[in-house]
Amino acid sequence: MTERIDSLDPERENDLLHAVIDAVSSGPDVEPLAAAVARLITDATATDVCFVHVLDDTGRSLTLTGATPPFDQEVGRVRLPLGTGVTGWVAAHREPVVLVEDKHADPRYVQIPALRGTDFTSMASVPMASGAAGLVGVLNVHTVNRREFSDRDVRLLMSIGGLVAGAMHQAVMHRRLAARERAHERFAEQVIAAQETERRRVAADIHDGISQRLVTLSYHLDAAGHLLTTEPAAAADQLRHARGLVDLALDEARAAIGGLRPPVLDDLGLSGGLASLARGVPQVEVDLDLADDRLPEHIEIALYRIAQEALQNVVKHAKATRARLRFALADGAAQLEIADDGIGVEIDPDAPGDPERGYGMQSMAERAELVGGTLRVSSAPGHGTTVTATVPLTASTIE
Repeated sequence: MTERIDSLDPERENDLLHAVIDAVSSGPDVEPLAAAVARLITDATATDVCFVHVLDDTGRSLTLTGATPPFDQEVGRVRLPLGTGVTGWVAAHREPVVLVEDKHADPRYVQIPALRGTDFTSMASVPMASGAAGLVGVLNVHTVNRREFSDRDVRLLMSIGGLVAGAMHQAVMHRRLAARERAHERFAEQVIAAQETERRRVAADIHDGISQRLVTLSYHLDAAGHLLTTEPAAAADQLRHARGLVDLALDEARAAIGGLRPPVLDDLGLSGGLASLARGVPQVEVDLDLADDRLPEHIEIALYRIAQEALQNVVKHAKATRARLRFALADGAAQLEIADDGIGVEIDPDAPGDPERGYGMQSMAERAELVGGTLRVSSAPGHGTTVTATVPLTASTIE
């Protein structure tokens, strides 16, 4: 014999409400929350099945988000337009509905084959709503045997619906925020990937076009130097000038290629690229502490460029004799740190300062932000400068 819901005494009702509160406090995910609430309600109220329908982002339809077995297999598959069926009517009118028997005689009832409505005789349907969250969804319970749900039954279910509504609203907001963050991450990756693709193309054009033509020109100039017989002194002088210009153009082309796309990352990875940057710093001894971990390409490029800009600042502005370059993965984040023993600066975000230095700091900060990270600069006159870039990572980020 099925226990009636109105046989719950106040103490058991309080236990149920406390259990619901514990469930809604357990985590920010919508589906596990709905499933936990459905199980709690059927266990505590001796109903046979519970469905939790949640209003979608458009506010025009409901989706089955939680259910007791075996209907948990239908979660996410059953959708009802607002106003359709008893569930849709309850959502549209925000009023409870109780059907004791002969559900098909009610004009609001719509048969949903996947939920096997013919297997159940009685049902109670209440809105999940609260003052702060508004309407979030609809909570349904069904029994195989005939059940006369009392006013007390409905009030209890309404209380549960109100408790669940606030938590469900927070869970939905959390899911939307997480989706926006994922979209932002994908957008950042796509932007950086597009930039790097274009830089690769320009670098290839320079390498295959300008550089090759300049190399060929140098060969022709060498040959001309051997063939000229008239005014050899003047010709040789002009050729020396031309050769110098060719060498300069080649150096500029190589520098442009490296500036557009750091090939060292492809060859040596981030740690190798950072070590190569450090070796190229003149008049400053750079101590290295570099992890060998690989990261997604867009993050490696951002950190490499930040290190490049920071080391240039050390050379141009710091008057340092020693610096430290550290790259590590810890506490779910990649951290890059460049510290020097130079003269330091008084950091004032409202002061324009040195335009070149200020632009460099801004560029580094923007690169960090583009990959979801932050840049922190610590400095004081006479105490050097430390630049720290931190980029949060997910478990799937580290290769």
